[in-house]
Amino acid sequence: MKYDLLINGQFVETEEKIPVYDKFTGEIVAVTAKATKDHVFEAVGVAESAFRRKEISPFQRYEILERSSRILAERKEEMALALVQEVGKTIKDARGEVDRAVQTLLLSAEEAKRIYGEVLPLSASPGSENRMCYTVRIPIGVIGAITPFNFPLNLAAHKVAPALAAGNTVVLKPASATPLSAFLLAEILTEAGLPPGHLNIITGSGSQMGDWLLEDKRIGKYTFTGSAEVGEYIKAKSGLRRVSLELGNNSPNIVHEDADIIQAAQLCALRGFSTAGQACISVQRIYVARPVLTLFLNELKTFTEGLIVGNPYDERTDIGPMINVKEATRVENWVREAVKQGAKLIAGGKREGAIFYPTILTDVKPELKVVCQEVFGPVVTVIPYNDIDEAIDMANATEYGLQAGIFTNNLNIAMKATQQLHMGGVIVNDTSTYRADLMPYGGVKNSGIGREGPRYAIEDMTELKVVVFNL
Repeated sequence: MKYDLLINGQFVETEEKIPVYDKFTGEIVAVTAKATKDHVFEAVGVAESAFRRKEISPFQRYEILERSSRILAERKEEMALALVQEVGKTIKDARGEVDRAVQTLLLSAEEAKRIYGEVLPLSASPGSENRMCYTVRIPIGVIGAITPFNFPLNLAAHKVAPALAAGNTVVLKPASATPLSAFLLAEILTEAGLPPGHLNIITGSGSQMGDWLLEDKRIGKYTFTGSAEVGEYIKAKSGLRRVSLELGNNSPNIVHEDADIIQAAQLCALRGFSTAGQACISVQRIYVARPVLTLFLNELKTFTEGLIVGNPYDERTDIGPMINVKEATRVENWVREAVKQGAKLIAGGKREGAIFYPTILTDVKPELKVVCQEVFGPVVTVIPYNDIDEAIDMANATEYGLQAGIFTNNLNIAMKATQQLHMGGVIVNDTSTYRADLMPYGGVKNSGIGREGPRYAIEDMTELKVVVFNL
């Protein structure tokens, strides 16, 4: 299969190509074009021209996105298999991502009809008795969207669909390792009636494409999901233009002694190891009250060792490969380093190619990489605490702040945690990994700027204009 650049509704072939590998078999399943700077310049120009033509009304945007949601649902299995190929996630997880993307498109469609301003009572101000004022939200223009490899369909939908709903046009740069779902999404949007030029796709080196996009002043906003280091670079280079940055995390999850310990252990295992731990909000640091530490660890170990690891195409498989051998080796090295420095390996720690088995570590020091950095792999650390204040302090002792989870049946403790955990989101009686696609999603500190979720993304992808009449 060959995928060329998508510019102005046409496929543009390039001299250089990039192979896309099946993450389980290692076979080449597709090749994509590698864009040059001229291609990027052309894609942005086409997007700007399409924006200026104002071809589609808010209701037409709704129709296109609603129709695309239905088409994606009809092509669910095709898209899920593409995700298994390019990401290596299990077929069960892949179908779940498609279901979420269906909702993201539908939510964005609905929001296209809800972009409104308000009337302000200027006549209540002295000297403005004869004036009337209202506000409207207008689209920014061209949106530069850069998406990661771990949820290449739904995270593309979270950037593209709200941008289109708001009346913007998009230049999308998917991750080089996982571009297939982006092209399929574009195909679906085209089938649903999206005019040429409103969504353009460029593929190639992330660092090169990113720099070329940042250099182009015609782009009015950048929306990026990825590492904190790259996010900081984008913010520094974007000048006064808007940015939305959804960055990393090393998600803390607190298990208090009054919680349902068995349920907490099972959820921590499921949500820490799904997608091979390659999610910004995967469970990573688990803080457990000392009185229930042994029970929790036993349950966590039993459930983890019962997970089926291997072929992601197999309906029974729970955990597939990581994105590549290099990343699996990095995680293996981090675990070995932790064990060498005194950590105790409770389960896992084994690597087979790109597959890294779900791993539990205890007796970890705060300065270890598996604690203070983002593992982005199937590894959790279990750390005891004496009281809830200590647990909250340890959870906050990080440069990140995306989401946290807490398990407790005590309302006062739950409320205290929601108030004192310095995170973009706090999930009570579920893990940090919970996300519904309509909710505002984003972090504080080094976890980013801005919020995703169609309604909130649209706010960031529009500008507020004030209109005043002197009557």
